[in-house]
Amino acid sequence: MSALAADWLREARGRADAAPLVARVPLSLGAPSPGAAHRIGSIEPAIVERMVRARLPIAARAGGPCIAPPAAKSLATIARWLHGERIATHWRDELLAVVDDEGRTVGAIERGVVRVLGLATEAVHLVGVDPRGATWVQKRAATKSTDPGLWDTTMGGQVAAGERVGTTLMRETMEEAGLEIAALSDLVHASPIVIRRPVREGYMVERIEVFRGVVPDGIEPVNRDGEVERFERLDDRALVDRLAAGEFTLEATLILGAELERRGVVAARP
Repeated sequence: MSALAADWLREARGRADAAPLVARVPLSLGAPSPGAAHRIGSIEPAIVERMVRARLPIAARAGGPCIAPPAAKSLATIARWLHGERIATHWRDELLAVVDDEGRTVGAIERGVVRVLGLATEAVHLVGVDPRGATWVQKRAATKSTDPGLWDTTMGGQVAAGERVGTTLMRETMEEAGLEIAALSDLVHASPIVIRRPVREGYMVERIEVFRGVVPDGIEPVNRDGEVERFERLDDRALVDRLAAGEFTLEATLILGAELERRGVVAARP
């Protein structure tokens, strides 16, 4: 099959690199030593004003607001307040790492508030194919808080605080798809995907580590955590048609589009 024009992939890449819809200011986390601070994200000024009025551990400064140390206590207090005020509407009871601009982990915070604070997150996705090259995809459960009912890669999950990418890959692949990583062949760590875009909760900044591997004949993905409605195996043409029709999440569109582009199935116009 000759390369198909993929305007949908070009459009998806544009959506994945977009400025905030509402002005935001840099957000920092104070360090124990006086005068030191770590840039960790961004936030809307109106939310900062409400935080200051609520006497939360945050101070408005010329270079942007700064959360006061100690990090663990202050971040937990702010997360609970954001949820209580319904500025962050979902509470996942999962901690994600808080990372500064230099890639240093400086704390951890509830997953449900990271977009409000514009914090950078890390995720892992798996593109599983059968021995003939057809791709295993999942339909997200209707109960998912994000992108319910849309199609996704074989597996996708957040890297939890204190967890390594490889550990997340093994854990999430078993939970979402019932697959042992060791059972896959030709496992490759592919090029990462970076997303910066406005979302309903605030602003998303995420680096996605992408892996691809072959699911042997006789093994099929089976969901174990209730977050997947079903799996399907699609040949290249069916996959392209569904991607072009907008049936996949933005993340999956970028990942699967890049994989199809790498294999010469599609070509995104400049």
